[in-house]
Amino acid sequence: MHDVINTINAWVWSPALVYLCLGAGLFFSIMTRFAQVRQFPEMLRLLRGGQESMAGISTFQALAVSLSGRVGTGNIAGVAAAIGFGGPGAVFWMWVVAFLGASTAYVESTLGQIYKEVDDGEYRGGPAYYIEKALGQKWYGWVFALSTVFAMGLLLPGVQANAIGNAVDLAVGGGSVVQTPLGETTVPKLVTGFVVMGGLGAIIFGGVKRIAHFTQVVVPVMALIYIIGALVVVAINYQAVPGVISLIIGDAFTPMAGFGAVIGWGVKRGIYSNEAGQGTGPHAAAAAEVEHPAQQGLVQAFSVYVDTLLVCSATAFMILITGNYHVTGVENAVSGGMLAATVDPNSPAFTQMAVDQVVGGLGAPAIAVSLFFFAFTTLLAYYYIAESNVAYIKRTLHIPGLMLALKIGLLASAFYGSIRAAGLAWAMGDIGVGLMAWLNIVGILAIFLVGRPAIRALRDYERQQREGSGHYVFDPKALGIRGAEFWEKRLQKRSGQAGD
Repeated sequence: MHDVINTINAWVWSPALVYLCLGAGLFFSIMTRFAQVRQFPEMLRLLRGGQESMAGISTFQALAVSLSGRVGTGNIAGVAAAIGFGGPGAVFWMWVVAFLGASTAYVESTLGQIYKEVDDGEYRGGPAYYIEKALGQKWYGWVFALSTVFAMGLLLPGVQANAIGNAVDLAVGGGSVVQTPLGETTVPKLVTGFVVMGGLGAIIFGGVKRIAHFTQVVVPVMALIYIIGALVVVAINYQAVPGVISLIIGDAFTPMAGFGAVIGWGVKRGIYSNEAGQGTGPHAAAAAEVEHPAQQGLVQAFSVYVDTLLVCSATAFMILITGNYHVTGVENAVSGGMLAATVDPNSPAFTQMAVDQVVGGLGAPAIAVSLFFFAFTTLLAYYYIAESNVAYIKRTLHIPGLMLALKIGLLASAFYGSIRAAGLAWAMGDIGVGLMAWLNIVGILAIFLVGRPAIRALRDYERQQREGSGHYVFDPKALGIRGAEFWEKRLQKRSGQAGD
């Protein structure tokens, strides 16, 4: 099983996907004239605006839902894996993919807004919707939807739950080994599995509004507390900061684990963490109530910065500044750091040991608590994304009980992941991320070639900015954008009201 999963993973995450992610980010950065830099003040302004409606959530709630998906296990255990297998220089490539990926996030999230629908009183959208409407390729939309339900409902939940289980197990010093129908595990992991499954069930049966209300409170608080904790660790070891920065940049180009490894792991874990180009952000973006699609695109670009440049960097500096890591090269030779090769880079152990070195005895439980909230909110985002794609499938195929089956499948996957080995869980998760990234990036590039809707929306928004418009209007037909029925109907309705 392990060999089969690793073989598929290596095929999906070939160098072609790594350079496709980087190339798409650079391409869209140029096409948007680096909007991720030029529009940064506007991103901050937009976070304070937008109101929740009967059908949609607010701009900030959409940011919180998408951040709940981005800020998760990848920010703690994922950064550790990038360093452990790719070396400290992998952090630099995570920064690069975040900077370039912010433009990709803008494009995909703006597309999510342009081609959204109202389904059962709620806004729905995402890659499956915009692939069908912008490209006219319903079969491709179905392939993405099915892949996403499989990835978000079955493959990826196990990664998040696995990290929680491992962190709790390490925090309590392990426990009695028990035999279960699913294999051998420990009591702390088993208990954690039931707690995670119960908490998830209580929220996901309440729909997107309950998820949004939960994440808009938890996500900002947990991210802020984690970053403050990291700053304390860095401040105590401030003399080492210049050396760590030099190590990251130097190893990015003269890597310990090989040039392919440092770029590959940096991009792989960067995409896993910030999800730019993966096609997850557009689902939350489509649910937002905004005046203009470009507004939510810019907000989602900002979320990539929060995830990687703040939270991931916080983890990386804690690990590197304390030396609690090791680098396993292509020949399985260990170099760098002070930890033995027996410490699993796929687990949160690097981060827990780093904090423990500064505040003795508190590192393991503190990271376990942080990881619980990070991973738990990510599981909520996974459910919402999978639910949106089940809703897309149900537009054509009316099978009763699909949503219930999704809920049960995700809860089962989370429980199973809580008690299984980390390596297998991460490999399965990587396959899910890679499949979605392939399908989505090829899709948004094809949409650009057909009509450039996201770029046209940006140009229109910037024109209204220059004119000092206090009220933004989006007219897709005037911009030559076809298939945006939601916005066409909204404009017609408002025009009718104005005429009355």
